[in-house]
Formats: sequence, structure tokens, C-alpha cells
Amino acid sequence: MARGRKSVTIREVAEDAGVSLQTVSRVINDGPNVRPQMRDKVQASIDRLGYVPSLAAQRMSGSRSYIILAINDRERTLQDWRERQGTDWVDQMLLGGILTCSKHGYRMMVELVDTHIDHVERELGATISALQPDGVILTPPHSENKLITELLEGRNIPFARIGSKESGAGIPLTMGDEGAAYLATNRLIELGHKKIGIIAGPKQYSLSGWRVDGWKRALEEAGLSSDGLNERGDFSYQSGTQAARALLDRNPDLSAIIGSSDQMTLAALAVAQDRGLHIPRDLSIISFDNTPIVRFSRPPLTAIDQPIAETVSIAVEQLITNGGKPHHGDVIDVKAGLVERASIGPGPKAA
Repeated sequence: MARGRKSVTIREVAEDAGVSLQTVSRVINDGPNVRPQMRDKVQASIDRLGYVPSLAAQRMSGSRSYIILAINDRERTLQDWRERQGTDWVDQMLLGGILTCSKHGYRMMVELVDTHIDHVERELGATISALQPDGVILTPPHSENKLITELLEGRNIPFARIGSKESGAGIPLTMGDEGAAYLATNRLIELGHKKIGIIAGPKQYSLSGWRVDGWKRALEEAGLSSDGLNERGDFSYQSGTQAARALLDRNPDLSAIIGSSDQMTLAALAVAQDRGLHIPRDLSIISFDNTPIVRFSRPPLTAIDQPIAETVSIAVEQLITNGGKPHHGDVIDVKAGLVERASIGPGPKAA
């Protein structure tokens, strides 16, 4: 019977290279005081023997864990998974994070933390103690939770804050929210729309306000009013239904809607169709997120494509190569794009 291949140990590497265990450990963990020639010699033995350092061994070295930890909202993530709504935020986060971590010999892990609990410090503190990550990626709304950011800062753990422009510790990154809303609104204006409503996201997410700012700026520059054209939801389908009804009831001449999430926008599409409105002849609709489900709606939704994978990839790169230091004090803004599909058309007077 064939025997399984035995794992190569750090001792075997040391014997092959003719050096001490400590020297091999310093090379593996990119430690100081190793001559280039010695580093090359040890690396040659590692490559020849096929040695793969274990996380446990790396931790015992007292340097790095080679783990990047991403923190996501527990309640919203579990709800999306259970209801199988077609959202792919976590998928895109893993895509960008895992590929970049792998390139540097790191591993990425995801933990879900409840946004609303009072003992978030205890929960996150236990996770940090167990995993000892070399860096942490915070996603909204955790990225602006002072309890979390102060805990990480206090423990000297580098972290990135996606969806945050605040000054202070950590690397702030945004996904072009204001610019994307401005882009979407301008596209509708170009098509001849003059009454453009928005279904904004919840207030606890700063990006909700940024999107409203971009929408309003585009309207103001075109000399158009925003009065009575802003309704707020919580990113859910149900809230989108209520917001769309309110917008259409209050504005019978509304010709376009921008939704701040795919679920809210799909709800707006259903409300409009229930009222006998043709999309896009009677009402043009643009969504945010561009999750897979919007391609299969009828008609397929034009959507802002959020650069989730790219943003997380940049965050990982910064944490690994820059040690979590601020990016010259500036917010890293990763631009979003607009994917046009059949849900937008000429405005009423341009038809």
C-alpha cells in the first residue's frame, strides 16, 4: 500500500542548508540580520525540499501569523445567506482578498460580528486573541465603529477601514460612492430626465449619505430640483417597496429612480410594473451593487458596479506591504463603474 508523503520539517531544511533552526526561522519570517547569500541558500533548500511553513510554527517564531482577518456584519450577512438573495458581497470580498493574500504567502479569514451588540469589544477581542491576525479589514458599518477601531489601535493591530473617510488610525478606503451616484444621475440627465428620485440607504452607513450627495450635486449642476425626491430604506426589498411607493405617490411625473442597493431597486421595479408602468419607457431605473441577480430581472437592471474585490485587494496589499500605515493621510478611493442594461431609456420629453 502506498504511503502518504511525509511533510518536510524545518529541521530538515536547516540540515539541508547547513544552518541553524533560528536562521531558517528568520528567513521564513523575513526577519532581520540575515545575509543575502545565507537567505538565498536557505530559500534554495526550502524550494528543493518543498517545505511549507505551518501557521503554528510561524506564530511560535514570535513574528507574524500570516493571517489577514476580514470583519463583516453578522446579521446582514446571515440574512443574505439564508434568504439566498443573490448578493455576492462576501464572494467578491474573498475573491480580492484571497488572491492577494496568496500572492504574499498569507491566508485570509472572515469573521462575522454583530453590529448592534454592546459587548462587541469582548466578542472581537476573543477573536483577535485566538487568531492573532497581522491585519484586519473592517467593512461597513464596523469600519466606523469607535469601539472596534479603538480596540484594534490599542492592540497595535494594523487595520483598513472600507467605507470610511474619517481621520485617525487605519487605512481609509471608499468605493467611489459619491462619484458613482453622480455618474448615474448625470447619465439619466443626458437621456433627458428631469425628475430623478433616489432610494437612499440607512443613516448608519456613511456611504448612504455620499450617494445622496453625488445625486444631489448632479441635479444642482443641471439646474434640477431634488425636493421630495429622496426616500430612505435599509437596503432590504421590503424597505425598497415602501420607498418606491412613496416616491411615485408623491411625484406622479417621476421619470427615473436610483436605488442604493439591488434589493431596494428590484422592489422599485416590481412596484412600477404593478402600477402598469413600462420600464424604461415610463420609468428608468438604476441600481447600486450589480450583484448577479440584476442581470436576470425583466428588464435587466442598469447598475453601478461596486469594485469590492479590487478594494479589498488594495486593502490587503496595504496591510501586508505598508504595515497598516495611513496612505499619506489620504483616503484611497477606488472608482466604481456604470453597467448599462435595458432598464434606462430617454426621458419623457426626449422620447
